[in-house]
Amino acid sequence: METPEKHTISVLVENKFGVLARVAGLFSGRGYNISSLTVHETEDPRFSKMTIVTTGDSAILEQIDKQLRKLVDVITVENLTGSHFVEREMALIKLRTDSPEKQTQLIQLIEIFDGTIVSVSKGEIGVEIAGRSDRLDNFIEMVRDFGIVEMARSGRVAINRCKKI
Repeated sequence: METPEKHTISVLVENKFGVLARVAGLFSGRGYNISSLTVHETEDPRFSKMTIVTTGDSAILEQIDKQLRKLVDVITVENLTGSHFVEREMALIKLRTDSPEKQTQLIQLIEIFDGTIVSVSKGEIGVEIAGRSDRLDNFIEMVRDFGIVEMARSGRVAINRCKKI
């Protein structure tokens, strides 16, 4: 049996009221989970791009693809998984700093991961970190022992790589 893996699906849709609800309803109505969902207007305001991260085997992904294509407001559907694509995500994380030594260690980790300190108060540091999803996962794992007070992640955004000339 095939092991379910995370898939990144790019969906171009008409920028209309209710499209997001219909896409989300398609997933929930069939019992498919959405790990991450981002939606943004494209360079052409008539269209929006959805980046959906979901889990499933090839049969489930085939069904998701077919069902998405049936929706009236969907222009294109592209499973980016397995292709060369660029993906980024952003996280804001509030971390506990109980001592000056821990704060110094934390600042070093933030620098290693090219993060930005966005707020500081007694006993806490707010961090912004951006990059590939696996890089954010690694940072979060590295700082978990400091104590995560609060965290918000943007969800993945993705596009195909530029074509070679």
